[in-house]
Amino acid sequence: MNIAAALLDLAEDTLSMTLPVRLRAWDGSEAGPPGAPVLVIHRKRALRHIMWQPGELGVARAYVQGDLDVDGDLGDGLRTLWSAVRDARSVDGDAGRPRIRPRLVLRAVGLAIRVGAIGRRPAPPAAESNLTGDLHSKERDRAAISHHYDLSNDFYELILDPNMAYSSGFHRTPEMTLEEAQTAKLHLICRKLGLEPGMRMVDIGSGWGSLTLFAAEHYGVHVTGVTLSSEQRDFVLKRAAERGLSDQVDVSLRHFRDLSESGVRDGQIDAIASVEMGEHVGDDEYTVFTEAIHRYLRPGGRVVIQQMSRSNDAPGDRPGGGPFIETYIAPDMHMKPLAKTIGLIAEPGLEIRDVQAMREHYPQTVTAWAENLESNWATAVNLVGEEMARVWRLYLVGGSLAFEENRMGVDQILAVKPGATGTSGMPAEPIAWLG
Repeated sequence: MNIAAALLDLAEDTLSMTLPVRLRAWDGSEAGPPGAPVLVIHRKRALRHIMWQPGELGVARAYVQGDLDVDGDLGDGLRTLWSAVRDARSVDGDAGRPRIRPRLVLRAVGLAIRVGAIGRRPAPPAAESNLTGDLHSKERDRAAISHHYDLSNDFYELILDPNMAYSSGFHRTPEMTLEEAQTAKLHLICRKLGLEPGMRMVDIGSGWGSLTLFAAEHYGVHVTGVTLSSEQRDFVLKRAAERGLSDQVDVSLRHFRDLSESGVRDGQIDAIASVEMGEHVGDDEYTVFTEAIHRYLRPGGRVVIQQMSRSNDAPGDRPGGGPFIETYIAPDMHMKPLAKTIGLIAEPGLEIRDVQAMREHYPQTVTAWAENLESNWATAVNLVGEEMARVWRLYLVGGSLAFEENRMGVDQILAVKPGATGTSGMPAEPIAWLG
């Protein structure tokens, strides 16, 4: 029996499409078009993962545990598969999605018995999130952020640039290094905010302080960073002290709803930034988020929100980034089409002044992160374990492809809080974003 051929045939019937991959099973058997990316099933447990959880999550679990792999470039393999799915869906809109029919279930069970892969549901990887409590309660939000951002500061230092910017860079030229692109992005935000020495700024979702520290050091402003991650808070305060910025930088370990407890007063903030944090705000809570920004800003104060989005044709019942992202990376993530986000920002009275699409920049940023991971693989595994390192490999490769293919986007949205008479304080001439 050619196990690989039997498995490939079953997979194609289940997905209603021809798969552009070559399959290699644990016994050495192979099937599929010559020269195609090779999907390697190292262990029978991979089949149990997929049988118990058909679709993206089952495949991800098998990959994370090392039962399933791609022989060659993972990005090329995923790109080839997605291209085939798109072509198949142009004929059949359901192609590429598992169709669980009784006859296919019986066929799968029979094949699993014949190849010795039948068994109980395998334990999921330890890297999966396991949140409890009410969706987007303060406690659950804190747990969701901790799952991803408290992983290891040392690990993130391996992946990110020296600014520790965990968001899309601004790659003005393809030749820019990761650090140059992130520095250009930080200048871009500061210029859009019109920062001047002595201003008060709030950085909601301040992360490891890339923008908080940069704005304080290069633009002379007083910044309150906001995070739910204690590891990030400690990291930023330590760097601020090392750079002599302790008098200009504070980090509030609070939910954005509770900023008044850290001395942020309504109507007194000159500038607010939120860089790729809005995706963690639930749909029902997003108006609370934008109302808080409007309330904190003084008349004429500006806000820049850099936020990821999903394409308009993405399924409406999946607000996050898909089962893998929601399970391993960003639980409770909510990504909206750009037009919906703009409407929610404008709703409390903020005036939209500029929207800059940066989708093509993200694959360049993520590719640099992935290269950093691969070049420091042994150290990464030592810091976070083999499973989590494989989570990140899949996350970075898949995420880059999603932006490349316009399934996800990222934009910078500039808004201002007009004064009582409608004055905005914005310059008459367009701001020179590029400097």
